[in-house]
Amino acid sequence: MQEFHEHHVAEAAQWRATQASELQKLRRAQNHLWLNVAAYLAISVIEFYLAVVGHSQTLRADALNNLSGIISAALLLVGIFIARDVDDDDLLGQPLPEDSPQAGQRLQLTRFHYETVFTLITGIVMVGISFSVLFSGLKSLIHPEEQEIPRPITLVGAAVALVIMLGVWWLNRRAGRRLNNAALSAAAQDSLSDALTSLGTLVAIGGALWFQFKWLDGVASLVVGMFILTAGVKIFRESSLNLADYFDPQEEATFKQVIAQWPGVRDVTAIKAHYNGNMVTLDVIIAVDPEMRVQDSYRLGEAIEEQMRRQFGIVDTDVMAVPYIKKS
Repeated sequence: MQEFHEHHVAEAAQWRATQASELQKLRRAQNHLWLNVAAYLAISVIEFYLAVVGHSQTLRADALNNLSGIISAALLLVGIFIARDVDDDDLLGQPLPEDSPQAGQRLQLTRFHYETVFTLITGIVMVGISFSVLFSGLKSLIHPEEQEIPRPITLVGAAVALVIMLGVWWLNRRAGRRLNNAALSAAAQDSLSDALTSLGTLVAIGGALWFQFKWLDGVASLVVGMFILTAGVKIFRESSLNLADYFDPQEEATFKQVIAQWPGVRDVTAIKAHYNGNMVTLDVIIAVDPEMRVQDSYRLGEAIEEQMRRQFGIVDTDVMAVPYIKKS
């Protein structure tokens, strides 16, 4: 009994340390996203103004694309804000009396899902804006008489956007990998597509000015729209799979192989990994010798949990032991 109590205390302390580490990562991710908002806002204002002055459909599309970056970053900030809530007696104002007031682990893991939810909404917003850009590009091609050759000043807007977005993408990518943060990874994908669309905008405007092709501006805006659509669909797909409790079967097979190597484990009968925001939890059913003492099976489960935490960074592994039945 004393051993169980000591382990329970140690496990609670381990969870508090893991929770504090994850919350610190979320705070740092928030700071990066505020930088994104500032960058996107500056670029959108510059490009919108120069698009109007310089009569460029492509630059206007790129400005709309960067405007979507502001919306995306704002949504991700909301998701992270909810995920960082550590007031364990309620969730969005609703009391949860069934949650353990001592640990609050289950509720906090639930809160981490909000980051994924708002990442999903970001993908939806990007898809919606891409349709708007594609519609504008098609409309300009259908009515070529309304098109004009962009003015040289529009090149400045595209060049400024390209430089800033490359910097934002590099910062998001580095921070996303270092913090293992889905929101920053989504922001990095978004900013990379924005940098590529700004490059396409720069080339398209330069080509239209050089060759005096009116239609090139409209075609380039369609390309920009396709970039936005592709990035939005990718973010939406990854977030949807996460929320649908999908986990890479190959990774689960690796977990199963490692657990099966433990002395005393006759078979791993079931295994299921779950995402909770950026954190992974694991449910495992192992088959052991029917004569194994309860205390020994408990110790085996705790040893497996410790290895999964140390080797794979899995914050919580729930191990259930059942008697091994030899197959006939």
